[in-house]
Amino acid sequence: MLLETTYRNKKNKVMINDLVGKPFSLLRSIKLGGIGSKRMIIDDVSPNLRKILNSVSDINYGSIELRPYGILIAITKGLQNYTWVIPYYQFYLYKTNGISIHAQGKFVHFRNNRTHKENAKFFEKMISLKAEYDQQFPHVDSI
Repeated sequence: MLLETTYRNKKNKVMINDLVGKPFSLLRSIKLGGIGSKRMIIDDVSPNLRKILNSVSDINYGSIELRPYGILIAITKGLQNYTWVIPYYQFYLYKTNGISIHAQGKFVHFRNNRTHKENAKFFEKMISLKAEYDQQFPHVDSI
């Protein structure tokens, strides 16, 4: 679900909390070693996300926030902020010359540069939280 989050909106906050859970507590986020990624450069997005990127040749940035049941990808377009809400059961991560996150028929590809390398521990943490979620709420088994 893609939300325009430039201004605080109680309705958006409730939807986000219902989909991916409330933010981690301060103590839990300290134990995790942080719940937010550093700002990363967006290389490419799916055609249905192009409307939220800068139309001129500016660099597009995004960051990721961990939640108990999913992730939030924050993207800035000029003075507007957008948040892509992704529950773990819809989330797929591919390591291809950077990081590519796929869900809901959309994708965001982050560039492989210095900030990508600085976020390596964050990506490992994100993968382990998704694995914990998958163990807690297993998908339907194939027959």
